[in-house]
Amino acid sequence: MFSSPSGRDLKTSILSFVQTNKITAGCVASVVGCLSHLSLRLADSVSVIDKAQPYEIINVSGTITPHHLHLHLSAADSSGHMLGGHMLEGCVVSYTAEVCILVFDQFEFDREYDPATGYSELTVKRTE
Repeated sequence: MFSSPSGRDLKTSILSFVQTNKITAGCVASVVGCLSHLSLRLADSVSVIDKAQPYEIINVSGTITPHHLHLHLSAADSSGHMLGGHMLEGCVVSYTAEVCILVFDQFEFDREYDPATGYSELTVKRTE
């Protein structure tokens, strides 16, 4: 668990923690905090939401490799309206974000390009 301070990019902070701690396989279990800027890619894989206003983080989940984070975020605005999608760089922490990560020491996660989907898909290898 770690806390990302005010003004930091949430996704970049998580990746930095993963790399500093040499995490080879994991997932985000929980994130509690607030954002001053929200940046999400929507389900159509093209549209992006990019808004500078206060948001309460409701949930962040996803897989962690040493070089790539696949994270989804849902957040509520000041009226309680929810937005969610694929987390992009640009989600800026407004006060703090408490991040809980689960680590799977017996595995190595990576990503390989899949021509069928057009995305880098998760690969899992057991370590002995």
